Amino acid sequence: MSGTCREVVTLQLGHYSNFVGTHWWNLQDAGLVYDAVVPEGELQSDVMFREGLTLGGHVTYTPRLIAMDLKGSLQTLRKQGSLYDTENENTTFTWQGQIMTHKESPPTKNPFLKDLDNLDTGGLLADPGFTCRSSAVGHSSVASAGASVAMETVNSSLERIQKSYRLEGSVRVWSDFLRIHLHPQTISVINRYNHDGESERLEAFGQGEALLQGPVLEDLEDRLHFFVEECDYLQGFQVLCDLADGFSGLGSKVTELLQDSYGGRGILTWGVAPVNHPESSSIKDLYHMLNCALGTLHMANHSSFFCPLTLRGGLGRRPHPPTTFPLINYDPTLWFHSSSVLALALDSMTVSYRLGQASAPMWQLSDALTDSGRKVVSAYGSVPFPMMHGSCLPEALDAFADALPWKPLSACPELGDGRCFGQSVTLKGFGGQSLVSPPLPGVEPPSPLHYERSGEDVLATYVRLRYPSSPLVVQLLSSPSKLTPPFPQIFSPDLGPQGFLQNQSAPPATPSQSVSSLPVLTSLQSSPAVGVQLSELQKACAALDLRRVTPSFLSHGPELGELTESLEQLLNLAHCYRLDHSRSSSDDDD
Repeated sequence: MSGTCREVVTLQLGHYSNFVGTHWWNLQDAGLVYDAVVPEGELQSDVMFREGLTLGGHVTYTPRLIAMDLKGSLQTLRKQGSLYDTENENTTFTWQGQIMTHKESPPTKNPFLKDLDNLDTGGLLADPGFTCRSSAVGHSSVASAGASVAMETVNSSLERIQKSYRLEGSVRVWSDFLRIHLHPQTISVINRYNHDGESERLEAFGQGEALLQGPVLEDLEDRLHFFVEECDYLQGFQVLCDLADGFSGLGSKVTELLQDSYGGRGILTWGVAPVNHPESSSIKDLYHMLNCALGTLHMANHSSFFCPLTLRGGLGRRPHPPTTFPLINYDPTLWFHSSSVLALALDSMTVSYRLGQASAPMWQLSDALTDSGRKVVSAYGSVPFPMMHGSCLPEALDAFADALPWKPLSACPELGDGRCFGQSVTLKGFGGQSLVSPPLPGVEPPSPLHYERSGEDVLATYVRLRYPSSPLVVQLLSSPSKLTPPFPQIFSPDLGPQGFLQNQSAPPATPSQSVSSLPVLTSLQSSPAVGVQLSELQKACAALDLRRVTPSFLSHGPELGELTESLEQLLNLAHCYRLDHSRSSSDDDD
């Protein structure tokens, strides 16, 4: 594989985080780069993946990942994975008496998982010479170039059979659509709480805080040491954490542990929340709101930056309708759908610290967005970015006129007043399209964008026209987000296979013509809109009679005084986003 790089260790804490993470890792698997020298401007897979050997001497390429979830959340996935068979099937018993065996029927696998099993075992679907799934790359004697061929086989096989998996009715847990192998050190199951059922649920912030001690703490530290100690240059940690349930408390303690143990490394934390929770109720909605408030405050305190990621219309009890996108037809109530949209946005927003050359490490991205203690940022995305096939970037941006091209991904609508403390904008997937449109002699250009001589200047000029005084970082990447089975086909028929809008004269896409890649435009912002969001969340929590309506929430911790103090700190954090600091707190409350 490639030489020294700036490695990142990823942590996924909670079931919805693992939904988003599974889609994200499937996207990374589809775009893996195996060359020793990564071309400039392209992603370096070694940042997120590690190379290893199985006990049988097979080379593996697996995510540098720790995924934590609850008992009963894995279904068909083995906790230790299938790359390293450490279990001894021929156990010798000294008991001479009669033995009665009670065997539980294994969970049923959906068609996609059955096809992956066939590929793993060299079944009918596999290409000649195929030996294993994409994260296991043949025998140790295979060179890097040969490994590349072997590892691409799963993608080419699934594309060759042209199966369109419809898993909306069969996805129960995130492992139902996981297409890669995981290292045995990846999955950590918390057996104290249940994924399903009415009892022993991880629902409150204090429950999660209390978890990180004893065996759970020791297990996490062992896994961290395994992945960190093999890194040549660890740039930091990427943390995905469920924001609305008890994992928000666990994530607060985990980020505190990372801050204490690996000081100076970047900790970019994404607090994810689904649009809806199954079997919700009025009291659980209160829990969700309090968990969001406490998790936002504490994870922001212990991270380089904290960014909520959700398609909900708000983090309070009565949010606005979910975020919609012009070219996506998704069901916001399906975690399988909503998590795929967030994963596409995350694939774009994390580009800057995953490049092979000229990459900006995590600390540069966070420093550009978190001036003056503003450690909470908001995300926006155009998924996909609507660009006509054969057109140019200035024309695509001009089509928005005075409207902004992106939608909220953090339940934080923009104020529309052009005020912003810092912004990072990324366009991913313009390959084959023109980035500039030089004006013709004697012809008045339709907009200032047509004067620019590079794609970066076009995008920067467009953003500065709407945010005149905002510090700005612009990143362009030609390669798109590659979509491979079983990514849900939730896209408009107006899109062609490469994710670009079809010309009016072109025939409409047929149902069998899947979208195989997408251009995506994203923006990470630190702006006064974040302060408005934090203030509204704090006021909604403070308006509750906490002692009366949430006694069970307080019974797990924090105590009432600690909760009240945390809400005051959240309001102070919101004040950091005000432009006029001379206003009194009473004026702000009004």
